[in-house]
Amino acid sequence: MAAWFWFAVVAAVLYGAHQIFTRLASAQIGDGVGGFVVEGVAALAILSYLGFLWFSGRWEQKFTWVGFNYSALTGICVGAGTVAFFLLFQRGGPLSAVPAILAGGAAIMAVAGIVFFREPVSWQRLLGVTFAITGLFLLRR
Repeated sequence: MAAWFWFAVVAAVLYGAHQIFTRLASAQIGDGVGGFVVEGVAALAILSYLGFLWFSGRWEQKFTWVGFNYSALTGICVGAGTVAFFLLFQRGGPLSAVPAILAGGAAIMAVAGIVFFREPVSWQRLLGVTFAITGLFLLRR
């Protein structure tokens, strides 16, 4: 089994729970305030992780300005995406649509991996991208 597999499982569970909690919160809080709470608490969780690394003597965090800039762009995408999901749920979008939406994002990542990062092309990846895009179009109703 690949060394990263269990991290993938944990990430999948946490991101799945993230959308469930966003759906539950969306009827009780505004999209901007809700998004701010989500991202603020996320920042505190990461700060706690960094504190743990520092105080346990396991600090191995590198820093470059290029890495900072890409991380900032990631933050913009995550913040805007969180607000978009709040708006989606507040306007009646179903939680069951989220997997297809995320599959659309996965299709973008797969194409970027192939085009920009020279990852190998396979019929399975291309079929997955096709299914993901098809799933997004099936959500229109």
